[in-house]
Amino acid sequence: MLKLTLKSLVLAAGVGALLAITPAKAEDASATAAYKDIEATLGSVPDMFKTLPEVAVAGAWAEIKSVQLNPNTALDGKTKELMGLAVATQIPCQYCVYFHTRAAKLNGATDEEIKEAVAMAAIVRHWSKMLNGSQVDLATFKQQADEVFAAVRAKSQ
Repeated sequence: MLKLTLKSLVLAAGVGALLAITPAKAEDASATAAYKDIEATLGSVPDMFKTLPEVAVAGAWAEIKSVQLNPNTALDGKTKELMGLAVATQIPCQYCVYFHTRAAKLNGATDEEIKEAVAMAAIVRHWSKMLNGSQVDLATFKQQADEVFAAVRAKSQ
């Protein structure tokens, strides 16, 4: 039994080493195809895509194209970009803030909507820090939040 297990491990290690050495042609081709699609979609291939290893390009582009750039999702482009901006301000990432501000405007966001998205992100971050830092009991918080939602719902009916 031990000989069989040892033999299996050696065989598995050999196969793993062989796979690590053999270049993945399909992944190289998908990076090439992704670069072509990026250029066709955006007019050029931004350097940000070139920072990725080639095996990751197609997947990264598919993620962006299927969610962020897809007009047939549950959220419209303006909403997605305002969300991106809100997150970017809190990371913080100056590249992302610049990009998502411009993309939000391209998708119809006004200066006031941009300010509000940033303010909302700041409010959420502030209260997150307060609640976490104060170690507020989560079960109690949820119960109180549900009571607030119920009271607001009752007033609106």
